[in-house]
Amino acid sequence: MKLLLIEDNASIIHGLAYSFQSNNYDFIHATNVKDAKELLGKEKDIDVIVLDVTLPDGNGFQLYKEVIKELNIPTIFLTAKDDEDDIVNGFEIGADDYVTKPFSTKELIARVNRIIMRNSKDSTIKIKDVEYDAEKMIVYKEGKVVELTPLELKLVNLLFLNIGKVVSRNTLIDKIWEWTGNDVYDHSITVYLNRIRDKIGKDVIITVKGVGYRIDE
Repeated sequence: MKLLLIEDNASIIHGLAYSFQSNNYDFIHATNVKDAKELLGKEKDIDVIVLDVTLPDGNGFQLYKEVIKELNIPTIFLTAKDDEDDIVNGFEIGADDYVTKPFSTKELIARVNRIIMRNSKDSTIKIKDVEYDAEKMIVYKEGKVVELTPLELKLVNLLFLNIGKVVSRNTLIDKIWEWTGNDVYDHSITVYLNRIRDKIGKDVIITVKGVGYRIDE
């Protein structure tokens, strides 16, 4: 999944780069309208844009209307402005969402994920005899629902959201701690993944030795 951030605040760029890359996003950014237009002209397959309204050489609303809207790329406006007229204007011109500063990085990532899933052509992914309905968060094997614990389901969801990409063991450890508040050890990841494999099949989740896990289409 590729995300384009158009923002001139260095600390926000650094923080979001780390957070989105940790969540297996291909993260690119521009700090002004000129560079954003160049990126939009050459980069392919951008899944979502996070766009600051106030940029050094122009206005995010104008950039959206002139360039982004025609490209049909889902966009979240990110800005310090919390005036109701700005929010209404953002939605009226076609924005998918609007987040005001200061903001929660976790919330922004969740909103980005929701937009990507909502705009996907089909929320059901099929791998061998396993189907995952990402919208309903239900796993089927040979047409029958697979009973997973809430934690197992979240791990499966994370792997399917990053299909074709390796999800590192460190990312899994961080996520489990975030979801449960419990300390997680490296061996625990092996145990959790083995339990999931016992339920959905041994050949769906690939182990990348010393790195993490991956599901391939």
